[in-house]
Amino acid sequence: MPGRSELLTTSELADALGVSLRSVQRYLADGKITPEHTTPGGHHRWDVDNVREQLRKLRNRDG
Repeated sequence: MPGRSELLTTSELADALGVSLRSVQRYLADGKITPEHTTPGGHHRWDVDNVREQLRKLRNRDG
């Protein structure tokens, strides 16, 4: 498991969360999650703990 300071690619994030790459892309497009950083080339970098917290808050709000 990556350390807290390590930023993941979108596919690495999907693996860490146990979801498909398409699911992460859909969460992003729907505004449900936001990346820690976006490169000049448009590639997102993610803090897995931050994303888990974003999803936890979303579940609590919707549930």
